[in-house]
Amino acid sequence: MTESGAVRGPWSDAMRRLRGNRVAIRSACVILVLLLLALVGPFLSAYALDDVDWDHFTIPPSLSSGHWLGTDSIGRDLFVRSLFGLRISLLVAVVATLVSLAIGVTWGAVAGYAGGRLDAAMMRTVDVLYSLPYIFFVIVLTVLFGSGLYLMFIAIGAVGWLTMARIVRGQTLALRDKEFIEAAIVAGVPTARILVRHVVPNVIGPVIVYATLTIPQVILFESFLSFLGLGVQEPLTSLGKLIAEGALEMETSAWMLIVPATFLVMLLASLSLLGDALRDAFDTSQRRPA
Repeated sequence: MTESGAVRGPWSDAMRRLRGNRVAIRSACVILVLLLLALVGPFLSAYALDDVDWDHFTIPPSLSSGHWLGTDSIGRDLFVRSLFGLRISLLVAVVATLVSLAIGVTWGAVAGYAGGRLDAAMMRTVDVLYSLPYIFFVIVLTVLFGSGLYLMFIAIGAVGWLTMARIVRGQTLALRDKEFIEAAIVAGVPTARILVRHVVPNVIGPVIVYATLTIPQVILFESFLSFLGLGVQEPLTSLGKLIAEGALEMETSAWMLIVPATFLVMLLASLSLLGDALRDAFDTSQRRPA
């Protein structure tokens, strides 16, 4: 309860705790800077994504040459390519996470609310899909449909919803016997409306926390696939693809590996720290004494 006598809800209490977490604030600032760089950074350079500078093959970072972070083995600007790679990695992460959220929240809410045989059948399906290795699933999709950006959306999003479905199902089971749900049932509210108006809004907190923790996992998975050559294809690039190219030249041109790897580590570390802070903030606010 605040000084004015108003009861503070779990959302406001969690946000207050989050604002007091210096690590979370710094992580959010780093993410914001990286996002702005990915969006506007390439426009600051005189070179495009696939421009080849015939006079500067494999040069180290230099301000005088105009290639601030150096060039790759065929003279393409590494600053521009790294920021484009950062943009693609973020795009894949956000879209794939939204796909997994849409499927996972729907699946988990329906299973948890329905209960009984339908719940058992839906969750056994989740268990079976859990037993399939991600990389095998992606390889099969690659053989059937070919590699590309849209495949990443489908492949990662289609398998990333399984844990989300379990989380939402558990939350829904806890909500199903609450008074406001029973009142809605007695009032004749349709099941679909109960799920949309009453169940989903009450599980959105854990969903947001897990989504924040999922994004770095998706970025790492996409980078791994691109490292193996199963991710985005030329002329597009991603951080994983750039790291794969840099690994081939690391003995003679270390900056080709260090530059994209630095962007990837900064992004993953910031997202992970922010996700942990969100989880702690919501867990603490939900356990606070009445």
